[in-house]
Amino acid sequence: MATAGIVMRKTKQIARRSSKYLEEVLYRRLFREGSAEASVKKELDGFLKSRKRVFKWEVGVSLRKLRSRRRYRPALKLSEVMSRRGMNLTPSDHAIRLDLIAKSRGIASAEEYFVNLPEPAKNHLAYGSLLNCYCKELMTEKAEALMEKMKELRFNTSAMSYNSLMTLHTKTHHPEKIPSIIQEMKGADVMPDCYTYNVWMRALAAMQDIPGVERVVEEMRRDGRVSADWTTYSNLASIYVEAGLFQKAEVALKELENRNGARDLGAYQFLITLYGRTGNLVEVHRIWRSIKLAFRKMANISYLNMIQVLVNLKDLPGAEACFKEWESSCSNYDIRVVNALIRAYTKEGRINDAEDIRKRAKVKGGRLNAKTWEIFMDYYLVRGEMGPALDCADRAVKKGRSQGREWDPPAGAVDSLMAHFEEQKDVASAEKLIGLVKSVRRRLEAELLESLIRVYAAAGKACPGMRQRLKMEGVAASEATERLLLDVVCPE
Repeated sequence: MATAGIVMRKTKQIARRSSKYLEEVLYRRLFREGSAEASVKKELDGFLKSRKRVFKWEVGVSLRKLRSRRRYRPALKLSEVMSRRGMNLTPSDHAIRLDLIAKSRGIASAEEYFVNLPEPAKNHLAYGSLLNCYCKELMTEKAEALMEKMKELRFNTSAMSYNSLMTLHTKTHHPEKIPSIIQEMKGADVMPDCYTYNVWMRALAAMQDIPGVERVVEEMRRDGRVSADWTTYSNLASIYVEAGLFQKAEVALKELENRNGARDLGAYQFLITLYGRTGNLVEVHRIWRSIKLAFRKMANISYLNMIQVLVNLKDLPGAEACFKEWESSCSNYDIRVVNALIRAYTKEGRINDAEDIRKRAKVKGGRLNAKTWEIFMDYYLVRGEMGPALDCADRAVKKGRSQGREWDPPAGAVDSLMAHFEEQKDVASAEKLIGLVKSVRRRLEAELLESLIRVYAAAGKACPGMRQRLKMEGVAASEATERLLLDVVCPE
């Protein structure tokens, strides 16, 4: 009833908008043309220039939606401008602002904001937000020190703060620290949540303590305060799969399925992925049928996941059938789905089929990306066809740049190409590759320039400007490379 009342009040507020107010709810305007950063920024700038007013709750909802879509800079700009225009900031607003500053401007700026907060705002919310920032940046010493400060101030520490700290220890490969944090939570009578149990299970699994993992699940059942949801059983199934306990994994997957009463797409995705990892193709297809019954329109990500799983299970005909189904009904020709099938074809040596799919995607409006050309490059590298591999690398770099996403050739690919060019005494191709790498890296590594010098030496060619190039890149030649420079490449 209370929620309904809030909705009614908001509806009335919208209905009473005068000409001073924005003509539509702010968050709808911000995402009018989708959630791409450029379109969100354009809409936000338009709103701010208009000087139109909005209700505070609209700003709050807009900030939540912007954060959920990782649009941190627009969210921070909205928060800062609205507070300058007189919007009062609650302690919760300050905590959100601190998080946005850390994500947009770095941890140092977030610390400065925290220090300058008015004392009433330096409560458990602000401390918790800063703690979370430290944990995300893997700043262990600062995170632990801040946690101790929170205890000294006798803040009612929530499970969220402990969860952040445990996630930090997981990411820094210190799972052995987590059981003691759990005991501390119990001693402080802090109620765990599902995430707490999941992190605890993962920590025990990292220490190869599968019986311990099972005891955690049993404790969760006995405690009864926190109901295990499908994420608990996806976590348990994943742990069993990693341990090679496929039968136990499938029992956990059945429980996962039973707890997915809300038909969460994420749960279905985990079911398909994990059944795929157990090698159970029959169950993969069964869950796929369940997804299609649960959702009238299938998302591209569902097709992508299914095709990848089928390819891993060596069911290429099934992957092809799934691709055709997607292609016949998709509204957005997602190149990730195309790339999944291209990769499958190239691994099977079916380069003509891969090329056909690539050409068809282009005709149908699919935007090839750097990954598309990287897949073809890998195919040619494996077969020792270095000329086509270099051409694909060239296309990948150009495609990445045209889409605003720099593509840097993998080190292994660069090493293989340079070794081939040295063997073939192919200076021109080596220089072309160096040019590609230089276009996406601030500096060239010593190893790469030394490999170029070896190509010149193998070809018996001089390059009078090579020493200057080394100097410009800040590279000091090794003793072996110096001999090549003196003898062949840059004789004095």
